Amino acid sequence: MKSLTTRRVYTARPALLLFFMLATACNRAPADPPSSKTVAKDTVPKDASTLANLDAVVAKHLVLDLTADFNAKTLSGTAELRFERRDPNASDVVLDTRDLSIQKAETASGSGPWMATMHRLDPATPAYGSALHIAMPAGADRVRVTYTTSPSARGLQWLAPSQTAGKKQPFLFSQAQAIQARSFIPLQDTPGVRMTYEATIHTPKDLVAVMAAEMEDVGRVLLDAPTNTRTFKFKMPQAIPSYLIAIAIGDLAFKAMSDRTGVWAEPAMVDAAAREFDDTEKMIVATEKLYGPYRWGRYDLLVLPPSFPFGGMENPRLTFATPTVIAGDKSLVSLVAHELAHSWSGNLVTNATWRDFWLN
Repeated sequence: MKSLTTRRVYTARPALLLFFMLATACNRAPADPPSSKTVAKDTVPKDASTLANLDAVVAKHLVLDLTADFNAKTLSGTAELRFERRDPNASDVVLDTRDLSIQKAETASGSGPWMATMHRLDPATPAYGSALHIAMPAGADRVRVTYTTSPSARGLQWLAPSQTAGKKQPFLFSQAQAIQARSFIPLQDTPGVRMTYEATIHTPKDLVAVMAAEMEDVGRVLLDAPTNTRTFKFKMPQAIPSYLIAIAIGDLAFKAMSDRTGVWAEPAMVDAAAREFDDTEKMIVATEKLYGPYRWGRYDLLVLPPSFPFGGMENPRLTFATPTVIAGDKSLVSLVAHELAHSWSGNLVTNATWRDFWLN
């Protein structure tokens, strides 16, 4: 993620950087001797920012089915989590939430039927939200939560038409980093847990949903006449941490820049954005020569309304970018190089806890 206040690009010769790191290390006091305790390979490091019981279960896959209500400013529907049990005797799963209204919780084993189960929300804490406890029968490895987000969810920004470029349609975008995915999805909200996901998103009929994921059946979006909604489907086949789950809904158009790059933006801005960013493919090719193949399939950019509070956010497959970088002369496209670099450092190799975020 690049802050709006960060405009310089800092570079250093690799040899110089290595010398600095070694010199710094040599000046430090000797490290404590290694602990005699043996740490299991699949242990998830302890992250103080999550309330989840990671020693008992770890999420491997997420299935979302959500409907956007722009009048109520909510997302509502279900989140299904498929777990790997670490403790076969665990009797509950604990998820991170923030200001979610929980209607129902269910569990299942394998491909078996859903069964209602007990759940409770702990009192909210200012920093981390509320722990959601869901009772899990022996052998259960799936939970499904029916819920609704709060209109003031910290990870969602609902814009009125007047706050967009087109001035005709509302707009929604998410910002999950660092720990705000829990404000629109009940999950294990820590970078130490990586999972794949699939999502079904229902929107008002005049709006388009995009996610930092692969859009399925592009051009064949389902229109449901009785409910006056459209349905979009997505899948993320690569395992990612929760802070990289991202969604936007608005009056959006797409323009391709190469076989694997393109721009999503409001119709009035999409041509200018494509011109500004048309060197993106060259950037990918140059970066691949340094760090190896680009492993995310596509690299698209979403140009957001001006209220987006950052320069860019490295959501995989779909960088979220501010329109303020569209200067007309490509003078600010270093932002694309910055966010693209996170496709390797950050998105492929991620800090396991937020204490170690500097590694990104």
